[in-house]
Amino acid sequence: MGNKTKGYILGSLAAATYGLNPLFALPLYSDGMGVDSVLFFRYVIAIPLIALMMLIRGRSFKIKPLQVLGLGGLGLLVALSSLALFLSYTYMAAGIASTLLFIYPIMVAVMMVCFFKEKISPVTVLCTATAIAGIGLLFKNSDGDTISVVGTIWVMISALSYAIYIVAINKSSLAKVPTLTATFYILLFGVLLFAARLLSKGYIDIPSTHHGYLWLALLGLAVFPTVVSFVCTTSAIHYIGSTKTAILGALEPVTAVLIGICVFGEELTPRSLIGLIMIIGAVTVVVSGPKMGERISYIKKMFPRVRKNK
Repeated sequence: MGNKTKGYILGSLAAATYGLNPLFALPLYSDGMGVDSVLFFRYVIAIPLIALMMLIRGRSFKIKPLQVLGLGGLGLLVALSSLALFLSYTYMAAGIASTLLFIYPIMVAVMMVCFFKEKISPVTVLCTATAIAGIGLLFKNSDGDTISVVGTIWVMISALSYAIYIVAINKSSLAKVPTLTATFYILLFGVLLFAARLLSKGYIDIPSTHHGYLWLALLGLAVFPTVVSFVCTTSAIHYIGSTKTAILGALEPVTAVLIGICVFGEELTPRSLIGLIMIIGAVTVVVSGPKMGERISYIKKMFPRVRKNK
């Protein structure tokens, strides 16, 4: 399996698992847990899991002094992105927040063009626009939910922080740090933000003792949208770059729709079906990359050119 293929698989897996955030977080909110407490447990449970993976795979915990500063900055960026997204859930429906969050691939593409002179093909631009349009079709507002201004601001902060992280992990010297090592320190530094906020509040929420499944929700939150998603995202960026990894993030709302259908019994409407087809189609073209152009050229050669008589 080639590196690009690995990158596309990892990027798709990262997006799909990150889309599980609402599935695990919303039951915890309903139980009365605050955002900072949920995220603190999420990171605290995830950190030893990453450490165990490092020990099993023989990865070193040693990093250079300058890398400490860089990973510390990335950790705060990721923590800020998580905090802002989870705060947005308290102001608007998770589906609306997830839809708005997908502006981050555009932010990544703009940063890559402006700061690193990356050339983005018309096909990539078209695929991004198609994916965004598809996500727009997945948006449902039948329950009378409104788009909160405060919630929107939090989502934009989350998107920008995540976009900066995706670009920085690819274009800085931190790209040479092994994936597991980078993820471990990013989570370790990130949890400090939530610990500081909880210390300022003077208390921490824990799941109700008579609702044992909520601890499973915390474990799921730590494993899938955190350990699996962060590790796969970092690896995908190393293999295929920031822009394509970000575009694969279109699969996040697809995950949300499929969970709604399979877990909560929601109806698959024609509009949602069209949206899913648009997103999956756009992602497929991005994954095909240069081979798509070769296939189109091959198809053209199959049809003889008709010459017009003057």
